[in-house]
Amino acid sequence: MYGGSLTKQRLVVLGSTGSIGRQTLDIVKTFPDKFELIGLAAGKNYDLLESQIEEFQPKSVYCIEAPPSIIKNKNIQLLSMEQMVCQPNVDIVMVATSGNSGLIPTIKALEKGITVCIANKEVIIMAGDLIKAISKRSGALLLPVDSEPSAIWQCLQGESQPIRRIILTASGGPFYNMNPAKLGNVTPKQALQHPTWNMGNRITVDSSTLMNKGFEVIEAHILFDVEFENIEVMIHPQSLIHSMVELRDGSIKAQISPPDMRLPIQHALFYPEKVQNPRLRTFDTGVATNMELKPLDEAQYPCFTLAVSAGIKGGTHPTVLTAADEIAVDLFLNHHISFTDIPELVNSVLLNHKFSKADSLENIQAADKWARLQTLSLAGMSQ
Repeated sequence: MYGGSLTKQRLVVLGSTGSIGRQTLDIVKTFPDKFELIGLAAGKNYDLLESQIEEFQPKSVYCIEAPPSIIKNKNIQLLSMEQMVCQPNVDIVMVATSGNSGLIPTIKALEKGITVCIANKEVIIMAGDLIKAISKRSGALLLPVDSEPSAIWQCLQGESQPIRRIILTASGGPFYNMNPAKLGNVTPKQALQHPTWNMGNRITVDSSTLMNKGFEVIEAHILFDVEFENIEVMIHPQSLIHSMVELRDGSIKAQISPPDMRLPIQHALFYPEKVQNPRLRTFDTGVATNMELKPLDEAQYPCFTLAVSAGIKGGTHPTVLTAADEIAVDLFLNHHISFTDIPELVNSVLLNHKFSKADSLENIQAADKWARLQTLSLAGMSQ
């Protein structure tokens, strides 16, 4: 990992055309002498991927049903994401995909001893104990990129004693002050208008239901070995305090910065060093700033309660949770179900799930597949 060496770190970005992927490449452009793009993987945004190939000249590329123009007259290989991360010259993998697509590449990279910067929280929720065990066995670093886990990680650096609790913050989303009776009429366009963050479609909807914050509670439990009863959430509309950690003596450390994902991305890519980036905004002390912190009303956010409950049950329940939510959000975005149908559909799937241990990749993948088919079936959609 980068530690002041003149050698460029060889980087693979999975999900390069998504929000986190694009911002990762922005960091690479800012520090062209520190990173070499070895591989780029994307979904179906062929035009953007092609422009990224032209700009960064990676040695390998992946995309779904790649058109010939992607590699025409270019000295690059078409590889699967699993093949790409296992190349012998890879130093760092940024997992910026969403859903279950990042699971196998994450496992393969960690098994090879490669540093994984993980922005895909579903991978951690689905298989957190498994990938932590692989990371420990191989010695590979598993570094959180998502804003809140990154903030907790930064607050914990330098602390050797057990902590008392973690306090996650949530903006409350675009419907924080909306009459609950009106939520059934919320449109996808409204749900995608997050008040403080610019993110991909699924995570933006998950932030409006607070499912995303429930995911982060599970993520914090797994990554930092903190019991669920010692993880709290507060509403913080300004999105400046990204997380807080209460230490043994009752003092609290907070990570504060403008809401910009490039900061946690940069922190992971350069770990353990801190570097100055003139393109990132800093906290402006010359402007009066409110930092409201309010208790979370869980009754207002049924998805949050579902997520935490699934995390406490453990086993494959968190896997089923993420898979069912992914399908439900997609159905909402495509106008097949209403906004308030999301928690009802996910809850129905969870109620139908029989507990299984998440101690093998086979069990995890089976639960994921079952949950997707079950969600579609309960929604009356063809499979």
